[in-house]
Amino acid sequence: MNVIVLASRKGGSGKSTLAAHLGAQAHKSSAPAHLIDADQQGSLTLWHALRGTREPPLRQMTGALPAMIKQAEQQGAAWVFIDTPPNMSSIVTDAIRCATLVVIPARPGLFDIDAVKETIEFTRALNKPYAVVINAAPARRANQDSPAVTQARESLAGINAPVWAGQVSHRTNFSLALSEGEDAAEYDGGSLAAVEIATLWSAIEQSVQAIAAMSGAEAARPNAA
Repeated sequence: MNVIVLASRKGGSGKSTLAAHLGAQAHKSSAPAHLIDADQQGSLTLWHALRGTREPPLRQMTGALPAMIKQAEQQGAAWVFIDTPPNMSSIVTDAIRCATLVVIPARPGLFDIDAVKETIEFTRALNKPYAVVINAAPARRANQDSPAVTQARESLAGINAPVWAGQVSHRTNFSLALSEGEDAAEYDGGSLAAVEIATLWSAIEQSVQAIAAMSGAEAARPNAA
């Protein structure tokens, strides 16, 4: 089972939005997914309550996170998406410790990019794979990043942080979909919002496959512990 943790110390970075859209995308297109809302604000829970299908299943934070993840696995989940609060509390650090991959959303702005550095440092300290996702960005024009996105990428490159080559743009469809209890594809399957989420999900799947391959190769070494 794979655990995808959405983490960032910056509030409003888009953790809940991405957890909702990615969790629904994974559940429909890949394998059974579960959601864990570890953020007391409860945005992911609110979206889930609006869904008629109640899928993918969601649980609010009620106990030890490793036990909740284990229960999701026992219930058949292949993917678990964890939405975390905008801080570096024990809830967030426990989630990162359990992660297969940490997805760090960041808006393309000075304060936002600076705020994710603490999350990056902690994730590195635990030797956990991670990637920054530029979120709520100005839409590309002629397939070119906006100046704000270019600057954000340069800043993150300066600290050797891996950044997804794509972006999730600031699009009305994302918020409209959430208000209907839907994901981007359910709301409008032909929209650019749906394309961006599908593309991000594909990148996450490929990253997790690469992580698994590297772990397998490490385990196969004769001197592996």
